[in-house]
Amino acid sequence: MKKIDNTKKNSLVKKLFVKLCRIIGFEIIDQSDLNLPVSNKSSADNLGDLGKKIISIPLGETKISRPVKSIDIIIKTCTAVNLVTQNKKRIFEKDKSEYTFRTINSLINSLNFSKNFLKDIDIKIYIIDDNSKKEDLEKIRKIIAKINIKFEIINLDLEKFKQIKVLNKNNPTIEKNMRATMASILTSFNIAKEKSNDLVYFVEDDYIHKKETIIEMISAYEKIATELDRELFLCPVDYPYLYKKLDNSNILIGNNYHWRTVNESLLTFLTSKDLINKYWNELLLMAENEHSPFETPLHKIYEKELCLSPIPSLAMHCTNVNSIFGLSPNMNWKKLWDENEI
Repeated sequence: MKKIDNTKKNSLVKKLFVKLCRIIGFEIIDQSDLNLPVSNKSSADNLGDLGKKIISIPLGETKISRPVKSIDIIIKTCTAVNLVTQNKKRIFEKDKSEYTFRTINSLINSLNFSKNFLKDIDIKIYIIDDNSKKEDLEKIRKIIAKINIKFEIINLDLEKFKQIKVLNKNNPTIEKNMRATMASILTSFNIAKEKSNDLVYFVEDDYIHKKETIIEMISAYEKIATELDRELFLCPVDYPYLYKKLDNSNILIGNNYHWRTVNESLLTFLTSKDLINKYWNELLLMAENEHSPFETPLHKIYEKELCLSPIPSLAMHCTNVNSIFGLSPNMNWKKLWDENEI
């Protein structure tokens, strides 16, 4: 008896089925090789389409109802002061300028890595600088110029911030450094309020980012804000000190990372213009009146709003190796440092 070959028939049926799925907007996965024939991707690819959908295997598709329209990245820089309130050396024991350069370079590398996904999102970078050397500022310009993104460097004038009140530390140098830090924070909040249209990412100049940080934060924001129908705060760092106590956390799925709810962060965080307007008085209070701990007003906001941090960390906070506010667990700190050398 002649054997009937059904290979061509099955292949034709499969092609027709894939075409039908494309027409109706339905994604499928071939579990024999983990490819997605409708979108011509593999399961290892970024399966999301910013502003439209996020696909998490095997959780399925989330249609985005809260798309990100723009993001302003506001970086506070000072290459002249090592640590504001202490004299400890940072991890790798380099000049402060090296941490600033690598922080900015890591963000540019992350934006370059994600540029094909960010083409419909308006991006601008602001540098708020306090007393860095002219040659350092020129180097910062050259780093940012590697990518075609609008940017602006703002030189801080401390004489314009007489309203800032710092705590008495019996140390004029530390008090002056703190006043400058608070002036930078206040300026960053004012820029966000006056010029931003959607998301704002506030960054201190000792946070070195993984290349996937920007795409993960934007994708996670869209997905989780859509699913929960609320605006968010996102922190890029998995801080070690948050594992020192038994606070409850909810675990959520972003794009390629898990995100957990936290009730504390430092001053590097992403949020929306809506939440900045909603909590403007609280943010202003933090920027104009020093608290102990400094972020107390921000943490009070987290009692009402969701703040999420990634597992594992998306960025390394370059403090002293023994600082509980610094090195995130389970990440290759040296590799990330070396990848962002200028």
